[in-house]
Amino acid sequence: MNGSAATPTALQVRVMTPGDTARWDQFVFGCPAATFFHRAGWKEVIERAFGHHTHFLLAEENGAIQGVLPLAEIDSRLFGHSLSSLPFCAYGGIIASTEPARQALDEAAQMLAASLNVDFLEYRNMVPFHTEWPGKDLYVTFRKTIAPDVEANMLAIPRKQRAMVRKGIQAELASEIDDGVERFFSVFADNVHRHGTPALPKRYFALLQEIFGNDCEVLSVVKDGQVLSSVLSFYFRDEVLPYYAGDTLAARDVAANDFKYWELMRRACERGIKVFDYGRSKRGTGPFDFKKNWGFEPQPLYYEYQLHRARAVPDHNPLNPKYQFFIKAWQKLPLSLANLIGPHIVKNLG
Repeated sequence: MNGSAATPTALQVRVMTPGDTARWDQFVFGCPAATFFHRAGWKEVIERAFGHHTHFLLAEENGAIQGVLPLAEIDSRLFGHSLSSLPFCAYGGIIASTEPARQALDEAAQMLAASLNVDFLEYRNMVPFHTEWPGKDLYVTFRKTIAPDVEANMLAIPRKQRAMVRKGIQAELASEIDDGVERFFSVFADNVHRHGTPALPKRYFALLQEIFGNDCEVLSVVKDGQVLSSVLSFYFRDEVLPYYAGDTLAARDVAANDFKYWELMRRACERGIKVFDYGRSKRGTGPFDFKKNWGFEPQPLYYEYQLHRARAVPDHNPLNPKYQFFIKAWQKLPLSLANLIGPHIVKNLG
């Protein structure tokens, strides 16, 4: 995995060590192509929450980092053996300040995938890289500039969706920033259970707050002391990324979901945040339509796969018809049992 040894300062690729984390993040925050999901903290999150092996690679020359590639390995009897950048994250792939560093990291990742004998190597790119590899045209992202004026942001929401926000305001809903993840997890777990999918473990969300600190925030919407909706968001440079969310059935009657995202946008505007990243959604789903109704335009994501042992691109998502029986059965499980079993399944999906 090392580069040429001709000189002590030659470009080399190596695994990140604990002593590299501050320099890694310094590079990430300064690289225009970087995302929140390139931060070094994801190594600890993925290892502690799910027990997966990680391979965070950096390219270095003259003592300076010139590129990074966070990778994690999932080895599951049910879902296969993968090396991905990055599981549980919408974005990933190589970021580099020079083309030689990019190429060196790419070559190192491919060599690592071969040595691990994985089914496939996956890059979750925001821009195309390996167009000759098989891809997955399933996910899009929604990003939009936040105006510096609060009222301008309200007026930028299309009329019908703006009426839903006003409905939440008229219902005297309130938004609160939570210290922990208890209230968030209660509505998140209930929400995903209703949709027939396993919930990520509560410890995972607690770890996100522990490791990323103030850059991981929970906002909850309440009425008369009852939590109706909640969202866990990431902050990165001048962006806010609402990433995990849930609401109760009662939230629908007072448009708590719309109010939640408006409050997040309003608060972000007042903090001087400039970009609202609504996150990825699958084409042809309710969340896709919801975000479009807010006036956001879908932007394609480029998930690229180098197949090793696998013969085809993986298709582990709820839209796959073969999972419909499982989804219906999961919805019938008691919530407590689903929350107990779910983490053992979802940790291998990434």
